[in-house]
Amino acid sequence: MIKEIITYPTPPSVQYATDVRVFNEEIFSLIEDIKDTIEANSLEALAAFQIGSYYNIVVVKKSNEKDFLELINPRIISNSGKVTTTETTAYFPGLSAEVTRYEKISIVYQDREGKQHSLKAEGDLSILLQRKIDYTFGSSFLNKLSKDEKKVFQKKLEFGSDIAISESCPTTFKRDFIIKIINIVMIAMAVLLTGSLFVNEEISQQLWQYQTYLFSSAIVLNVIYFFYAQYEGRKFTSCTSCQIGNIIGTTVISLIKLFVIILLSYFIM
Repeated sequence: MIKEIITYPTPPSVQYATDVRVFNEEIFSLIEDIKDTIEANSLEALAAFQIGSYYNIVVVKKSNEKDFLELINPRIISNSGKVTTTETTAYFPGLSAEVTRYEKISIVYQDREGKQHSLKAEGDLSILLQRKIDYTFGSSFLNKLSKDEKKVFQKKLEFGSDIAISESCPTTFKRDFIIKIINIVMIAMAVLLTGSLFVNEEISQQLWQYQTYLFSSAIVLNVIYFFYAQYEGRKFTSCTSCQIGNIIGTTVISLIKLFVIILLSYFIM
């Protein structure tokens, strides 16, 4: 029977899954329900928790798409290596996150007859099993995220979409660093201009040479900013138009300041 998959924000029904002690028709029926739900939703695997059961059971669809791997009371007993991948989960439909997990794991589990088995997994299967075993502890990949990735994922939850977060217009850009350098150059030019008022003509001429070097550097930086800012802005198509206006305005204002300083320097120096 196809069951409804629990999704966010519905909290886990239990904190920890209960190990299966009696292998009876209730358990076998639950496993078949999990299989039906996997098939109906085109999933790779499900934990019993994800359809509202408190039993420690994980079912994985094998690569041949006909058979299933039934894991009753699975436990990770060893691990090695680390790998970071982009994960999705049925609990957070439509969302993904960068999660760091073990590259290889070894697990023990029981079959329908209660017999003990062991399994070594690596790559995609290792990550899949870790994700599903997380659910047996009432957990999801949210608990595995780094501090920075968790902040990003919280925003995705707010927007309800990966697309929304990638398309949202950020408040800071890498191009802002170029503007900071331009501002430092203009401050240096203003200092030279002020200093020229208190020196003799010969030194003033030397300061003028430095001023022209700084002016040329600032012009080049403005050109770099203008083209790089447009390249960076194209990554956020939802706010391209407002960014173009901001880029042009910032560049024009910067150039006006530069020309005012250089003209004053020309007449004073």
